[in-house]
Amino acid sequence: MRISLVIAAAAAALLAGAAAVVALKPWQDRPSSAAVAVGGPFHLKDQNGRPVDEGVLKGKWSAVFFGFTYCPDICPTDLQNIGLALDRLGPAGEAVQPLFVTLDPERDTAAHLADYVGLFHPRLIGLTGDGDAIRKAADAYKVFYARVPRSDGSDYTVDHSAFIYVMDRGGRYLGFFPPGTPPDRMADVIRPLVE
Repeated sequence: MRISLVIAAAAAALLAGAAAVVALKPWQDRPSSAAVAVGGPFHLKDQNGRPVDEGVLKGKWSAVFFGFTYCPDICPTDLQNIGLALDRLGPAGEAVQPLFVTLDPERDTAAHLADYVGLFHPRLIGLTGDGDAIRKAADAYKVFYARVPRSDGSDYTVDHSAFIYVMDRGGRYLGFFPPGTPPDRMADVIRPLVE
């Protein structure tokens, strides 16, 4: 998937206050979670068709990623990196709940997500819903996305911002990993939080 400069600029503007929170800086230097309003209520369903709300974020650390299953590169790469980071954490990784929220509910049904999320990690939860519910969740996380027709006229793609949001045990935003963050780096940043 190609993320244009316009999309990158929109994402940067939406997360301008969060720039100091990227995982490449020490977590101790982050501003309070109240400084950046990322996250909030959502009402979706998981890959088994069960209703899920923001309560799924309570009690564990969370890694939340928005994307779509037909994404050719960024989404599968970052989902794989999340899974590998959890594996590298060993038993400490059990304290982290990975979530994948689709931005393409038309194609990413619960049944389709059930086949997809297991490719990346056995505990990865895939979330979908109707278009309005997805829009509300994406807006709460400051996620930019837009459906874009393919130039050859076949089907469409979804341009989107691609951050991995890290939430604390109370479901509050701590920071984000930029696209392409290696799994070792994720594990190094997450380990002191969960141990």
